[in-house]
Amino acid sequence: MAFSGWPVEAIEFFEGLEADNSKIYWTANKAIYDEHVYAPMALLLAELATEFGEGRVYRPYRDVRFSKDKSPYKTTISASLARGGYLQLSATGFGAGNGMWMMAPDQLDRYRKAVSDDATGSELERVIARVERKGITVSGHDALKTAPKGYPKDHPRIGLLRNKGLVSWQDWPVGPELGTVKVKRDVVAFLRSSQPLNDWLAAHVGETAMEIGR
Repeated sequence: MAFSGWPVEAIEFFEGLEADNSKIYWTANKAIYDEHVYAPMALLLAELATEFGEGRVYRPYRDVRFSKDKSPYKTTISASLARGGYLQLSATGFGAGNGMWMMAPDQLDRYRKAVSDDATGSELERVIARVERKGITVSGHDALKTAPKGYPKDHPRIGLLRNKGLVSWQDWPVGPELGTVKVKRDVVAFLRSSQPLNDWLAAHVGETAMEIGR
């Protein structure tokens, strides 16, 4: 069976979950989730695996231990790809991301040194411009309000230096095309177009020592 998009039942499932985030709703509609939400995501990941690595679907349950919001279920289905890439479906549509969402301390140190350097920092600016010309948004995550310690406030790339993460993202709203194979073509185009950002991050930031040591 080949991936052919998400049917309207998938969107309706999440609309219902947003209105009634309860075990009663989840249990009553679990079969719809399995067939119309989870199964298409699993098919998409399987078809992307050869080029982008094995996919992993995240658990639908929220970790509410340290949250004031005790809603038990995520109102999205999300997945990641081993060679880079994040996919997400919700009631508002489909989205894909790439990059490093939250850098570990050793990664952040290497990132800031590379951004500060004129050669590698200017290279990153060119990479971002190249990716954005494809209609993809590149943005920082969890940015500091001021310059990080040890870096001047008037640095020419101060905006990039303040970031604790750097990601590319593209959204596709709910519409007829969401229920077609075009979703896969759009994801492949996004991942390929945003690869230069991943390449820069891999070359100048790399894995965290905590991950390497596992």
